[in-house]
Amino acid sequence: MTDGLEAALAALQAAASPEVRDALAPRYGIVTARALGVPMARMQAIARDIGRDHWLAAELWASGWYEARTLAALVDDPAAVTVAQMDGWRADFDNWAIVDTVCFKLFDRTPHAFGRIDAWAGLEAEFGRRAAFALLASVALHGRGGEAEILARLPLIEAASTDPRNFVKKGVSWALKGVGSSKRPAERAAARALAGRLAASGDPVQRWIGRDALKAFRKPGG
Repeated sequence: MTDGLEAALAALQAAASPEVRDALAPRYGIVTARALGVPMARMQAIARDIGRDHWLAAELWASGWYEARTLAALVDDPAAVTVAQMDGWRADFDNWAIVDTVCFKLFDRTPHAFGRIDAWAGLEAEFGRRAAFALLASVALHGRGGEAEILARLPLIEAASTDPRNFVKKGVSWALKGVGSSKRPAERAAARALAGRLAASGDPVQRWIGRDALKAFRKPGG
């Protein structure tokens, strides 16, 4: 164990709470084999103290701890992330929270984001497939990529919109809402039109996704 990894794990352990750990599954639906119980705000503070460190991120991820993997996403350098790393971490995804944090805080900042969306959208693994749509939501919400790149991924949303698995359908809905919240008119219009079609579908999963998106669009600022 390197000094950096030892120090990072010690900081996480010092901030850990059994009450937070025990609430992960029943309160937040975060089911993971190895957790310390560190609030997100504390992980973010530890990450700020560390700064960017690509090699430490790899060590943190390899440790297997949920909080260490979250910290890895917060300290890694997007410019140093490779496709092989993205695929390797994706294969380790075991809960929705780590999927969303890694995609929203790190993967969407890499030059490989759109290629991984395409590669993961058809995966069978529930969290692997969710990762595709969490990543699409992230790039859309952060305004990354061109309009054509975003619009070209709407068929992926429609293709996955019949998947009834909880974490997939919520990821698909998040992606649709992300595109529909864009500041670019063509993206907003296309996503909202798709939401309308899905809301009128005879398929219950498509109907849920469409209605969930439309509900978000109707909110002030939506």
